[in-house]
Amino acid sequence: MCFFVVTTRCFSQTPRMQPSGLKGFYEQTRAAKKIVVVDLGFLGDTLHLVPALWEIKQHYAAELHVVSSPLGAEVLRLAPCVDRAWPVVLDPAKRSLREQLRLIRALRREKFDVAINFGGTDRTIILMALTGARWRVAHAAGRSHFWNNWLVPYWVPRLNPNLTAFEQRRQLLAACGFTLQPPRFDLRVDDASLQWAKATVPLGAVHLSINSANPMKEWPLEHYAAMLKMVWQTEPELPAVVSIGAKPRERDRLQQFLAIVNDPRLRTLPENLSIMQLAAALTRCRLHFGPDSGGVHLAMALGVPTISFFREQKGYQAWLPLGANQQALTVPCSCIDHGVAPCEASGKAACLARIEPGHIAKMVCDQAGTVPRSEP
Repeated sequence: MCFFVVTTRCFSQTPRMQPSGLKGFYEQTRAAKKIVVVDLGFLGDTLHLVPALWEIKQHYAAELHVVSSPLGAEVLRLAPCVDRAWPVVLDPAKRSLREQLRLIRALRREKFDVAINFGGTDRTIILMALTGARWRVAHAAGRSHFWNNWLVPYWVPRLNPNLTAFEQRRQLLAACGFTLQPPRFDLRVDDASLQWAKATVPLGAVHLSINSANPMKEWPLEHYAAMLKMVWQTEPELPAVVSIGAKPRERDRLQQFLAIVNDPRLRTLPENLSIMQLAAALTRCRLHFGPDSGGVHLAMALGVPTISFFREQKGYQAWLPLGANQQALTVPCSCIDHGVAPCEASGKAACLARIEPGHIAKMVCDQAGTVPRSEP
């Protein structure tokens, strides 16, 4: 027997925070002209950064820069509140010391007044200190070192790790004296990508994400196929599109999936879409379905309804999609936080496999019936 929970969470949940000595940070820095946020996240992490970036932009009459991963910098093209994104290559095999020094010199030439770090990891803390910003504040969520206070004079105590990821970032700003507004993403897709999507993605389609960077987060391909066939028995005209990245393993899974489904109502999007193109494709969809990965966070940020599934691992609550039309199935996982993880050897998550295709098919049909086809 499989036990799982379906959760739907709303944006109105905002916890209270006790006053702290950091409350004066904003008042002391409100005249800042240039602000830098150092956050080397990827797709999901960067999307959850956006509501905090809007808060910074609303509170300061300043340029807002973000130091991010190359993928994160691509995500930030969707966020009009960011004046400049600085991509940092994270792979040691693809970066050189000269390039890193060049980046640091360029950041220092900007003469930032304020630097903010929401993650507290060692690498980002050191990089933030090297920007030379006078006022520096960080979240004490990483490791504690004797040199932390030398690099960063202001620290926000560790926040509740189960709080939604974007709300954790906003609460760091609240601790610094910000008066928070309702959270917003306000992502903007360029016209060229919208026109491309109009010619590529059927209006009102269901978008399927079948892959994750971690195979242990994936649902079996046979389950996806069975779910689609059940959906089409009720909604025979409902189009479906599937997208993948460019990794060989993802291509192999796509070919297996297409062979199992063998139905022209399932269309494939070009592999390795840009984030802007993927966002444009999602705006034409009435529903996104897939695993705990960046795609579900992008759909949520765009206001597209989602159905997703998560293993109940440490801190998973922070990444559950938030909103009235966001539904997440969570399953207990015996592999999590154990020295012996039996599913790792097979590369398949047995707990997720117990989520029945028939249950998902009903959820998809119910959602498809309530969300109209409409132009973005």
